Amino acid sequence: MEWADAAKGVCIILVVLWHVIVKDYLQIDWHLGVPVPGLWGTLGEQFLPLRMPLFFTISGVFAANATQRPWRVVARSRIAGFLYLYVVWLLIHTAILAAAPELPTDRATSALGLLEQLTITPSNLWYLYALALYFTIAKATRRMPRALVLVPAAVLSAVAAAGLLDTPGNRAGLYQNLVFFLAGLYLRPQIHQWAATASRRRLVLVSGAYVLALAAMAVAGAQQLFGVWMVVSVVAVAFGITAAARLARWPAVSDPLSGLGRITLPIYVIHMPVLALLHRLLLVPISGLDRPAQGLIVLGYPIVLTGLVTGLSLAIHSALLAVRARWLFALPGSRRVEAAG
Repeated sequence: MEWADAAKGVCIILVVLWHVIVKDYLQIDWHLGVPVPGLWGTLGEQFLPLRMPLFFTISGVFAANATQRPWRVVARSRIAGFLYLYVVWLLIHTAILAAAPELPTDRATSALGLLEQLTITPSNLWYLYALALYFTIAKATRRMPRALVLVPAAVLSAVAAAGLLDTPGNRAGLYQNLVFFLAGLYLRPQIHQWAATASRRRLVLVSGAYVLALAAMAVAGAQQLFGVWMVVSVVAVAFGITAAARLARWPAVSDPLSGLGRITLPIYVIHMPVLALLHRLLLVPISGLDRPAQGLIVLGYPIVLTGLVTGLSLAIHSALLAVRARWLFALPGSRRVEAAG
């Protein structure tokens, strides 16, 4: 599973990078006369069909054994575990994000808004909410023919991506990614085989297919055409698995990524408050720099800040464990729940 952990490591980096770009970097007043910030925004968008679909596919792969366990085990260790983490960190996020109102992100500003995020419109922590829901669906439909579950999930994904459903907040991601979780769950042997037989030739082919799919979708303006986004995401997942499998053959690169992939949960739940506080500290000073000073940092700023946010998130996680705050990362009385499911 080295390739899967490496893929998770890349995915969590892409999650943090995307949030750095859209919630901080593009909010800075860059007065450079060159479109570097826009290029970073465009680059981040190219990974949207890859990042969460691949993350959920791998989550489904790891969930295959868990869904075979009795309901009482799944209900506590997975469903209740993820819901518990979602509620705890939603409350933490709500409190901290109130101190950084200028950060452009979903937040509850009233008791009604908090209730909505707890129930029907998940917050930025929607991945945890989704895993609890997906485990429930996977367990409840375990004995049903797989096509009767996968096809409706695929239709739901296509409908949501086409904008045919009301998707406030993060409901779109919730609707669009169930099919990838179920695909990882149901097609685990085929996915392992795909990874085990990944060749350089296949990597070139799927890389080209991903680039062509992105270009065709952009040129045709077809992102919201029924089924297009899901098809591009399927190509992206095929590319991601192949690239991760090839990367796993380079221990110098894959080992750090795999290590990161095994601790995605603390990064996922902690990075947004860290980014919010850094945004509050950096927005005005960097916007006030003169053109030469901004020119020195504009290209590498997202990379540096992504590394800083990730590092601080891990440091905070270690500090919390040191003071025995493990209850922030697992339902008390249960084994630790990892964000991969």
